[in-house]
Amino acid sequence: MRNREYYEQLFEPYPDVVTLDEFRSMLGGIAISTGRKLMRENRVKHFFIRNTYMIPKVWVIEYVLSEHYAKYRQELKVQV
Repeated sequence: MRNREYYEQLFEPYPDVVTLDEFRSMLGGIAISTGRKLMRENRVKHFFIRNTYMIPKVWVIEYVLSEHYAKYRQELKVQV
């Protein structure tokens, strides 16, 4: 199981606050519609400034450690 330290190291090159495009990249290139859906459903904590989703890196790490993300990854494995 991957832990917080693993993701802190993995995401180190990214800025402390990322945009939706950077967030998508951090999650392996998910579709823009999937990224927006995660924001609209409040699955990922974020804030919205002038038509731009902004996500602190610590909140991205919280999401990838969440139960929702674990289920999402499992669903992807089953589909492939």
